[in-house]
Amino acid sequence: MDIEQWWPRVTKETRDWLIANNGEGVPPHVTAEITAAGGVISADTWWIGEATAAGFTFSDEATDWIEAVANGERPAPR
Repeated sequence: MDIEQWWPRVTKETRDWLIANNGEGVPPHVTAEITAAGGVISADTWWIGEATAAGFTFSDEATDWIEAVANGERPAPR
């Protein structure tokens, strides 16, 4: 499931955290909420960047997507 599909399914608190911490590693509790909302965490998912000790980071493209949403824009579907 793409980011634009699971994004509205996570809590506002999680979306706010992702915006405030855009570009940083995603902690396990946020990863769990993303997967519960239908997001698949795998190396071939476009919005996954690098694996970290704590989980993963978002790809540059996904970071740009989150920034656009934070700025009130509506990014084009991928």
